[in-house]
Amino acid sequence: MMNPPLVSAVIPTRERAEMVLRAVASALRQSYSNLEVIVVIDGLDGGTAAALSTIHDPRLQVIALTKCVGGAGARNAGVAEARGEWIAFLDDDDQWLPGKIEAQMMLAASAGCAEPIVSCRFVAQTGAGDYVWPSRLPAEGESISDYLLVRDGLHRTEGFIATPTILCRKSLLERVPFTSGLKRHQDWDWVLRATREPGARVLFCPQALVECDMRSEYSVSRKSDWRFSLEWIRGMKPAVSARAYASFLTCHVAWQAAAEGAWPAFFPLLREAAAGGSLRAGDLARYAGFWFTPSSLRRWARQHAAGQR
Repeated sequence: MMNPPLVSAVIPTRERAEMVLRAVASALRQSYSNLEVIVVIDGLDGGTAAALSTIHDPRLQVIALTKCVGGAGARNAGVAEARGEWIAFLDDDDQWLPGKIEAQMMLAASAGCAEPIVSCRFVAQTGAGDYVWPSRLPAEGESISDYLLVRDGLHRTEGFIATPTILCRKSLLERVPFTSGLKRHQDWDWVLRATREPGARVLFCPQALVECDMRSEYSVSRKSDWRFSLEWIRGMKPAVSARAYASFLTCHVAWQAAAEGAWPAFFPLLREAAAGGSLRAGDLARYAGFWFTPSSLRRWARQHAAGQR
């Protein structure tokens, strides 16, 4: 690219010095020439600050927050300090492949829309092995809420946008910051809100350009808190389709409620999915499976489905 615009890589971190050094190195190794790297230390953490001080590269900027604000708040703080016209996010336990930013910026330049949100596939490093996710890209005319939230199979990776794959304009993030305080669904929450902005559209580089360590993330995301997810999707209802609403309730909320043994929620969740969404036969089958199939068998089915991808 002639006269490439500045891209700011924003990396939140806390008490994972060895990991963040690896993440920073992957950002500094990018083939894209005009790049700055902003690491936001989320609260008092002298060890991480000391480790980062060993990197002598003028492109690196370290911001140390005086108190912990969480991943979303740390990303917002990094965006506020960024000088770049474009922002790309990276988590401290993940790595970019060398051509990631270059490929995404080339796609953004040909996007034909005012606010391209560029994602890509990634290598998911899980306890069961390494897989390329998402297993499919959005179909022509498919809404982003359907792509992210509707499940037609057994595995959650049919549609996926991970935060370390996102690149977009800083101006979009200033209008639509990450929602602070969310303990889950942070990436979905931001993408669904951001795509409601005029001229915003999601584009995908089809190749895997990021390596994501999903082992700790997967264990956290699989901890059940169905009430939180239920309130989140209720608040997001204006931003999602009726089909996505029903699927989220009968899949994402249902497995958590079933895992907690919250049987009083069985019929209310189903009624809400039918009354407030567009319910299909597959939703009902999965819903029954979450409640009546032993968890060990469901876990085997998920792992088998992942292994086929």
